[in-house]
Amino acid sequence: MFYKLKDKLGRYMFNRAAIGILATPPVTLNGDLAVTVLSQLQHKDLLLYLIALKSFSRYIPMQQVVVINDGSLTRNDRSILQSHVNGIQIRNAAEFRAKSCPQGGCWERLLAIAKFSQHGYVIQLDADTITLGTPDDVVKNIADGYSFTIGTWDNQTIEPMATCSQRVRDRRDVTAASHVQMLAEAAFADLQDCQTLRYVRGCAGFAGFSAGSMNTEFISYFSSAMELLIGEKWHAWGSEQVMSNVLVANAPKARVLPHPLYSDCLKMTSDNRFVHFIGDCRFKSNTYRTFARQVTKSSQTSRP
Repeated sequence: MFYKLKDKLGRYMFNRAAIGILATPPVTLNGDLAVTVLSQLQHKDLLLYLIALKSFSRYIPMQQVVVINDGSLTRNDRSILQSHVNGIQIRNAAEFRAKSCPQGGCWERLLAIAKFSQHGYVIQLDADTITLGTPDDVVKNIADGYSFTIGTWDNQTIEPMATCSQRVRDRRDVTAASHVQMLAEAAFADLQDCQTLRYVRGCAGFAGFSAGSMNTEFISYFSSAMELLIGEKWHAWGSEQVMSNVLVANAPKARVLPHPLYSDCLKMTSDNRFVHFIGDCRFKSNTYRTFARQVTKSSQTSRP
């Protein structure tokens, strides 16, 4: 109850700080590269999303913006999105479901990425993110055709799946009640393909998928295999992030963005290029609100 009250107050304060984004010019889609920015969106995150997208679009030209409606967007929300992103596609989550995969928990978003990535580079951008400076590493990954993800620690690399699984299994606190990510990673060792697959403990909140690097057949196969290993737990919130990590790690070419230049808000530094404001620290201080005001001000000017 106390957390919900704090979150509600925090959102109210953030929205007051971010409301000015509604008075800024729309995003123009004219990128030379075939880059799609895709996000799943709920009604309460509308202003967060506009801050995220407009701060990102200052640095990354894009040809297409896609929003996956989780079902809560109102007619007014859709109208606002269309007025702020010329040519935006708003699709319903129900369009992107597979019987072999969980429903909800952003799985529809991941399956949408699989579809759109057949035709070009796709960047998954969470609504609670802000781009603070030129994301040179993202630009390079797009140009080089590398998939990417935000890392979890400094100097992180993509590793054999078996290495990750053994590290998690060596912990003494892995039980049936553990978070689905930890439970799934521990179970990797029992997969038939564990010795040939790779893994990275990244974040699905900001990830890039090169053209043709993923397909729904592999997603369905892997999801079914994990459900056999850990049962209904695979349907819990967080399994989609595991799948995203697997897809990035097993792309033909992939990199981990340098940490902490790209990080969550628990590990911010003065040099951050990109921050993911996860729930644990999203509204804990006025940092997010301050950055939102800066984005609103900078969105009144041309791209640097």
